[in-house]
Amino acid sequence: DLSPALSTAVRELAQREGATLFMTLLTAFDVVLSRYARQEDLVVGTPVANRVHVQTEGLIGFFVNTVALRADLSGNPSFRQALARTRAACLDAFAHQEAPFERLVTELGLDRDLSRTPLVQTVFVLQNAPLPPLELTGLRVSFVDVDPGIAQFDCVLTLEDAPEKLGGSIQFNTDLYDEATMLRLVEHFRAILEHAVLDPDRPVGELPMLGRAERDLVIGSFGRIAGEHRSEDTLHGRFAAQALRTPEDRKSTRLNSSHSSVS
Repeated sequence: DLSPALSTAVRELAQREGATLFMTLLTAFDVVLSRYARQEDLVVGTPVANRVHVQTEGLIGFFVNTVALRADLSGNPSFRQALARTRAACLDAFAHQEAPFERLVTELGLDRDLSRTPLVQTVFVLQNAPLPPLELTGLRVSFVDVDPGIAQFDCVLTLEDAPEKLGGSIQFNTDLYDEATMLRLVEHFRAILEHAVLDPDRPVGELPMLGRAERDLVIGSFGRIAGEHRSEDTLHGRFAAQALRTPEDRKSTRLNSSHSSVS
């Protein structure tokens, strides 16, 4: 969950920049992935309902399509600039959302690999369609989380736009990642958002990514352990200590080397 204060700040930033909440959250996710992969050119997928025509709204069936969204973070732009790029990329991609994803893969001539999905391995989802309560006579209905037992993609970050705050879940391929790694990724995503709303003109490569707990660990525990070591415990420290203890040996070695070269 994102705190109510952070959720409100993200919505306000999106409104000021003429972007949607989806675009703003996706930009932060792109920044995290870029920092992880050390890549400036990324492709993240997102599902769309693919019901752009009024005639299809009442039909029963699965019309969902996957849209590939390309992120350009070259030149270390500010978060504001990165958001503007994301906005342009989303508008361009959604204008062609009816193009079947399978057709796109075929047209691009991508090599197929059974170990991963083509073109898109990471997906971002924002559930912002309100779900009315389901009322059945004599029954009380509630939502429960269901584990499908299988990951369709390497990583799927799903957020829900609730009135009070944003929250969600992350699904991942356990052959590639473990739970601790994904928990850190979520905390890094939260940290990027926290600093982006405070200073959207800061370059994305300089936005602090460590969460509070991780920062305390690095500065506190790791820093304290490093401070406990004496300089003599390092290789160069031992070399310097030996030179101070036996300066005459150093001189004789230099002279012997000189004599040896002359002979």
